[in-house]
Amino acid sequence: MAAGGLAPTGVTKERAELYQGKVTLYVIIACVVAAVGGSIFGYDIGISGGVTSMDGFLKEFFHSVYINKQHAHENNYCKYDNQGLAAFTSSLYFAGLVASLVASPVTRKYGRRASIICGGLSFLVGASVNAGAQNLAMLLFGRIMLGVGIGFGNQAVPLYLSEMAPTHLRGALNMMFQVATTLGIFTANMVNYGTQKLEPWGWRLSLGLAAIPALLMTVGGFFLPETPNSLIERGSKERGRKVLERIRGTDNVDAEFEDMVDASELANSIKHPFRNILKKRNRPQLVMAICMPAFQILTGINSILFYAPVLFQSMGFGGDAALYSSALTGAVLAGSTFISIALVDRLGRRALLISGGIQMIVCQVIVAIILGLKFGKNQELSKGYSISVVTVICLFVLAFGWSWGPLGWTVPSEIFPLETRSAGQGITVAVNLLFTFIIAQCFLAMLCHFKFGIFLFFAGWITVMTVFVYLFLPETKGVPIEEMIFLWRKHWFWKKIIPEYPEVEDQSV
Repeated sequence: MAAGGLAPTGVTKERAELYQGKVTLYVIIACVVAAVGGSIFGYDIGISGGVTSMDGFLKEFFHSVYINKQHAHENNYCKYDNQGLAAFTSSLYFAGLVASLVASPVTRKYGRRASIICGGLSFLVGASVNAGAQNLAMLLFGRIMLGVGIGFGNQAVPLYLSEMAPTHLRGALNMMFQVATTLGIFTANMVNYGTQKLEPWGWRLSLGLAAIPALLMTVGGFFLPETPNSLIERGSKERGRKVLERIRGTDNVDAEFEDMVDASELANSIKHPFRNILKKRNRPQLVMAICMPAFQILTGINSILFYAPVLFQSMGFGGDAALYSSALTGAVLAGSTFISIALVDRLGRRALLISGGIQMIVCQVIVAIILGLKFGKNQELSKGYSISVVTVICLFVLAFGWSWGPLGWTVPSEIFPLETRSAGQGITVAVNLLFTFIIAQCFLAMLCHFKFGIFLFFAGWITVMTVFVYLFLPETKGVPIEEMIFLWRKHWFWKKIIPEYPEVEDQSV
């Protein structure tokens, strides 16, 4: 409690060993319903690439790209290089970036559920507008509404999952978001594989079906309980304790409840969390909130998922074969996430991130070598080399699925103290969507100019991020979310940066 005119200092002692509770059916159901929010993100990632390779869609909105696609003499790498087509994909992520920053104060003041519901409603509107789009302006407006939905959903859902999950299974339950994302991608690929035969209107069905996960997210949001952390932060301590007892399956929640109350007292003393997050004691979390989502996108995964059909068609695969290959990568991504769920709370975050990074580097280099030697301006890959490329890309996706895919969201969502948690998650989502926007906008031009070198470009970044994890990310496995501050004080590098004890906060900030 505040005393002597000083602000509260939050959690001041470690008492994780006193935490009681078990995994209850109640918390599992709540986490599954909340994680459906990830499916809207995944569905859009998967659906965009397929739609942008459909002739009916290109004829209606991007006729010049359709003409280029028909020209056999066109440079293989440059068939789809069109800024309007790139804007169709990337506009959503720019809108999501802005929305995620707006969502942060909403999530803090009105709760995690409010942001989840807002996200679902916005995505529902966007899906409807896109399905009925008659011109490019209408199409882009629909994409912007989808972006607002993703901004709110991605800001609130990982926070919700981290706060609801018991400490010893936080990693696995938090990954329900990534499971839903990957299943959304796989579902979108399957939908595209079916609707591309329904020319010229199949693309409308692909875009319109995004309303289904959006509806599930919206309706589910009304039935979700609010997290005890959010209730306590907003002054409802008794309700917060009742929810905590219910999700832990025991009345003996004193230690965890006390940590939440201590954290909420500090949180309520902070009037401007975005300014507070710049303070020295929050420096490690801020660095992770920027680097982890940026690195996740710089693996190159979104380029493969966005443009898999386009990429495979550029390599000489037929339309059906391209969509089939992209569906295969979606299936591999969905399956590999379960590997991470099984291992994340046993092996820890660092082991998965480092091993996944090494495998992704090897795969990117192999694809670059094959394309550099066997694929040129007027060439198509032989069947054998085509199979090799798809196989190596699947191995790349497999490694991403157990490492940077889920953990790029899990780690930032679990490391912030309550007073900056919504702001921190807002920054994480904004950075993720900023880099997603940049890559989505630039990838087709980069593919045209870098050619096979695009894979070496991403391999270089994966090398950087693997070294970063090895040096600067401490292991967060088994550390209670409200006691994460003690982890940074023990780390070889961060203990030199942050003060030994929490700073007394300036109330004017």
